[in-house]
Amino acid sequence: MAKPDHEHIRYFLALSLAPKVGPGVFKAISAYAGSPKNFFEIPKGKASKIPKVGPKLLAIRESKDQLLRKSDSLLELAEKKNFQIRTYLDPHFPQRLKSIEDGPIVLFSKGVDDLNFEKSIGIVGTRSATEYGKSVTRKIVEDLAIYKPIIISGLAYGIDIEAHRAALQAGLPTMAVMGSPIDQIYPAVHRKTAEQLQENGALLSEYAPGSKMMPGNFPARNRIIAGLSDALIVVEAAAKGGALITAEIAYSYDKEIFAVPGNLQSTYSEGCNHLIKKMKASIYTGPDDIGEALFWSKPGEKATPKPKLDFSNREKEEQAILSHLQEKGESEIDLISYATEIPLGILSSKLLSLEFEGIVKSLPGKKFKLLV
Repeated sequence: MAKPDHEHIRYFLALSLAPKVGPGVFKAISAYAGSPKNFFEIPKGKASKIPKVGPKLLAIRESKDQLLRKSDSLLELAEKKNFQIRTYLDPHFPQRLKSIEDGPIVLFSKGVDDLNFEKSIGIVGTRSATEYGKSVTRKIVEDLAIYKPIIISGLAYGIDIEAHRAALQAGLPTMAVMGSPIDQIYPAVHRKTAEQLQENGALLSEYAPGSKMMPGNFPARNRIIAGLSDALIVVEAAAKGGALITAEIAYSYDKEIFAVPGNLQSTYSEGCNHLIKKMKASIYTGPDDIGEALFWSKPGEKATPKPKLDFSNREKEEQAILSHLQEKGESEIDLISYATEIPLGILSSKLLSLEFEGIVKSLPGKKFKLLV
């Protein structure tokens, strides 16, 4: 997929900055209008027929110049402050987040350019970590180093910061998903770690510089941690809290979840023990648990390559669709259209035919998955 040009990013940001435009609305507008830019330029009658767009959202079009000025300011600031702006059509945008219906549409990052790592492990837990929890976190990261994953967490006190520091100590990349804007390290005492991890990893936020830090940002960022993780490990968690929220989200995303069992008399083991009891998490006993669940191979072990399917007997447009789905696993209809350059009307018909043949399957959120 080609990198979106400057004009595309301007309009993409402009629409994403508009009030009341969340991921679902944004994707609906982009899919039916063809692009954010088209939404601002097509006739009003055509724009009014877009699903989820009513009179209030149509009024956004009247603020086009103001929104573009905000967009331009952000792009200038990104160059000045050395952070990246990634739209969900950017090839460096995390592929793992594209299959999530409520995933972010724009991300701000500092660190490495490409946010697609081969293997990823999320590690979360209570802010009030015990010495046991901290030592277990260090041991988990140290043991997992053989697989060379990126370690993902939230830069918070307790288990989160211990996971980031352990990754740096083990020579692993680590990514911090923040609930604060990309230019505001929170908590500030973790600034040194935040700066160190940018060398091989990244700081990540869906909140633009200068935006207000709200309490709701932190539960919302948990879905990004869950979405980015091939597997999530909960080290210590109370009966309620952010770690349990992240685990529940990961469970809804059909991710592999592991929990470290703990002392029945410890408040910060209640959440982990509950996840295991309800069979929402497997017991974590060591790195081989992760390797077996995710089919990861250790150095020296030969991984079984995924066979490439032959679509040469298919017509050209079907070849493009099927090749895209084989590469991505599953993909939203607007992303398929963008990648294959097939208009949405024709694409919908082709996907329906392929679904009738049992070759692809439609998923919630206008996503499609290859079945063969």
